[in-house]
Amino acid sequence: MDDESSFKLKKLIKELDAVRGRHTELVTVYVPAGGNLQDSIDQVKSEGSTASNIKSKATRKNVVDALEKITQHLRTFRKTPPNGLAVFCGNVSENEGAADLKIWSIEPPVEMRQKLYWCDQVFVLDPLRDMVKEKDVYGLVILDSKEAEIGLLIGKRVVSMRHLDSAVPGKTTKGGYSQMRYQHVRVALLNDFMKEVAENAAKILLEQPDLKGVIVGGPGPNKDSFIKNEYLTAQIRKKLIGVRDISYMGEYGLGELVNRSQDLLLEAGLVHEREIVEKFFTELQRNGKVVYGLEKTEKALDNGAAESLMISEGFELWRARFRCQSGHEKTEDMVEFGLDKQVCDICKTRMGLQEKRDVMEILTEKAEQFGAKLELISTDSREGKQFKEMGGIGATLRYKV
Repeated sequence: MDDESSFKLKKLIKELDAVRGRHTELVTVYVPAGGNLQDSIDQVKSEGSTASNIKSKATRKNVVDALEKITQHLRTFRKTPPNGLAVFCGNVSENEGAADLKIWSIEPPVEMRQKLYWCDQVFVLDPLRDMVKEKDVYGLVILDSKEAEIGLLIGKRVVSMRHLDSAVPGKTTKGGYSQMRYQHVRVALLNDFMKEVAENAAKILLEQPDLKGVIVGGPGPNKDSFIKNEYLTAQIRKKLIGVRDISYMGEYGLGELVNRSQDLLLEAGLVHEREIVEKFFTELQRNGKVVYGLEKTEKALDNGAAESLMISEGFELWRARFRCQSGHEKTEDMVEFGLDKQVCDICKTRMGLQEKRDVMEILTEKAEQFGAKLELISTDSREGKQFKEMGGIGATLRYKV
């Protein structure tokens, strides 16, 4: 699944997840890849007959109307799409007794095997959530003689899972027999601590079904002894992809380990994203071939100057067209909650929403039209958050404009 498909699916899931029915009247239908479309149509029609027995008149009407609308929609397809089809329908009106029947339909970006009909107060979204679940997981283990941190790199997020403190004392400068005995005690305690780290690492990392690799780091030689003396279980050792020197411990040390392992994480997404954003900010400081902000970015797309379009996953804006009763119109770019609060600039009366489009979709269509590459920037990294804070939209340019 490419970044654009993943982003669109995440937005749809977020939108559907916010919908709530007054009763069990929201209908979910999944048609699996390779499934017989007519079988699904027949099932929905059959459920319509069953729905006629619902006692509540309002609920019965909402369910029957939703099923009829889904049936009509399914009939627009000649056959089941290659990856299957997911359809959601229900009355989304916030006013009791009012009808606002809405239908959503998506051909999943990856093959869907589930077949489902379900009527509830919420839509069934788990099969779609599984599609956008971050699959690549790396185990991170950092340690020295005083402490250890076990974490995960999940997609682009660094997550600390467990912190361990050791009972190993510092080295002594005393001589003689006392020093030898002290050193024996210290070595034994260090051995016990490394075993504890390995046991905790195994418990945490082997629970990850999508574990792609393990990286070990630390500021001193203990990390090398940890690997050389095979404290890690055989299953974890098979996943080991590298050992790195780092300067810090704790959660900051986990982040440093990721930064120092970029050659090992070319497929993790985080490195690619960091390089893109850092290059963007470097060009920005030089007043180079970049623009940011919606107006300048869209202009660069329109005139073909944009080489790549950068959009934050946290970017949400609608391009909406409004009309008042006198026929005056205006178009605004705005967030969702402002769509029902527009007043005509001319006659000062309330305006009704005529049409709205996701600005992200508009821009990605223009990027495709003019050959600009789409780069979606997550908000999981420090650089990604910084990019979002400055508006969450920009472009690198083929030439300065």
